[in-house]
Amino acid sequence: MAERAERIARILTAQFAPQVLRVEDESHRHAGHAGARPEGETHFHVVLTSARLAGLNRVARSRLIHEALETEFSNGLHALRLTLRAPEEAAA
Repeated sequence: MAERAERIARILTAQFAPQVLRVEDESHRHAGHAGARPEGETHFHVVLTSARLAGLNRVARSRLIHEALETEFSNGLHALRLTLRAPEEAAA
């Protein structure tokens, strides 16, 4: 796992105690797009299942993740594709 992906995973693990967490660098799929850099580590897909997301709508969940990763966004992270679920949703 690349350096930024590892930091993202550490931050989200500490704040969300996830049952499922995958952090995938998708920067290669965004070459030439806004925010993309040749060295990558700008665009990620995060799959997260956490009890902390229960009862929250999609926007509130996304806001929590973006707030948790504020430092990464200020240091080159450009975009996230998020798949966020509460445990009961993942089981269904």
